[in-house]
Amino acid sequence: MLKARLAEIGMPEFGMPEARPEIPAGLYTARVARLRERAERGAYDWLVVYADREHSASLAYLSGFDPRFEESIFLLGSTGEPAILVGNECYGMAAQAPLKMRPVLFQDLSLPGQPRDRSRPLAEILADEGIGRGSHVGVIAGKTYAGRETIDAPAYLVDELRRLTGPTGVVENATSMMIDAADGLRVINEVEQLAAFEYAACQTSDGVRRLLLGLQPGMSESEAVRLLHWNGMPLSCHLMLTGGPRASLGLLSPGDRRIVRGDRFTVGFGVWGALNCRAGFVMDGPNELPSGIADYVERLVGPYFEAVAEWYGALHVGQTGGALWEIIDRHLGDPFFGISLNPGHQIHLDEWVNSPIARGSRVELRSGMALQVDIIPATGTDYFTTNLEDGLALADQSLREAFAAGHPAAWQRIQARRQFMNDVLGIALHPDVLPFSNMPAYLPPFLLRPDRAMSLAV
Repeated sequence: MLKARLAEIGMPEFGMPEARPEIPAGLYTARVARLRERAERGAYDWLVVYADREHSASLAYLSGFDPRFEESIFLLGSTGEPAILVGNECYGMAAQAPLKMRPVLFQDLSLPGQPRDRSRPLAEILADEGIGRGSHVGVIAGKTYAGRETIDAPAYLVDELRRLTGPTGVVENATSMMIDAADGLRVINEVEQLAAFEYAACQTSDGVRRLLLGLQPGMSESEAVRLLHWNGMPLSCHLMLTGGPRASLGLLSPGDRRIVRGDRFTVGFGVWGALNCRAGFVMDGPNELPSGIADYVERLVGPYFEAVAEWYGALHVGQTGGALWEIIDRHLGDPFFGISLNPGHQIHLDEWVNSPIARGSRVELRSGMALQVDIIPATGTDYFTTNLEDGLALADQSLREAFAAGHPAAWQRIQARRQFMNDVLGIALHPDVLPFSNMPAYLPPFLLRPDRAMSLAV
């Protein structure tokens, strides 16, 4: 394999979408129908979807509604209109959701101190909906666990469900229906959803690109973050930007500290469907590195880029997660690199849905999966880190044809990114791979020279 080198490239322009693609209302109805089919296969009479602000992706996927300020509980029986339990502030919003639902006021979902004098007890609401002795209930929340009896929804909800269904009933974790790494409903995306994700990736990657082009010593972190030009889309994770010693922690939010030449620096910007991260040093080039890490590019950034490039090149529909894991382990398995999490994962409205990429994983990647390049060294040394996080999708020929026909401008951007990665960065992609980032695999290790990035091209 060719060795990575630092080359003068210049950050490309791929264009920006004019409008955000909308998810048709009928698609939410189709999603609910698919979930009902799975509930029938799992012998569930009812599915209960719990959502809060941090874990609203499954509810938003099904209905187009996500709770604000308070939690929500979605009740789906085998037939009939779904019910949505909401508090004082979300009642009107839920009634206007793309999916037709029956709003039920349950004021215990409201914020502390708000009125609680107009709703019935939870037990009465659930019983009136039809949940009772002997019912089989699947609860969908945020995570799956080793045992289905473990459910990450509030005790007041799970306890009441178990009391109502009694010893002959079943109340268990059914979140895998939504997020199973092989075939969860939210890991196999329709063309309309992928187009929305491409729009989201344009917003976040263009923001990080703008930041790298405008970053200057003397800026405060809070001044630098304004360069991202966040457009108000819901965030998929908290916004991360730090310089100096705090940057080694990675996950922190910007403060008022002034960025100085020589700083470590990291930025991560995510909205529903997309996330982009970059990390490096605030300097012009390797001549400014301390003597102890003068080989930063050779020892860390180069091997990292070579690993990510091979990972990209191995992507295709039918590839196993274990094969992708082995690529990263072969390149970056030395403890120096500190790779501890899954080298890549699925992305949706939430930044991390699940990951099929693990040692020995036989999960095959499928058409419609949206994936995040998320391979993060944590050296714990003066070498700090490097980071190249972008989003992409996998699409077989029929899905590619549907994407190109339905979203021609986005398709042109995707083809231009593929050509750039091949011709300029030396990363050859399988036809199944659709890069969504407007700075695809573009990695400048020295952030005051964003025109110099890693490449494998001769």
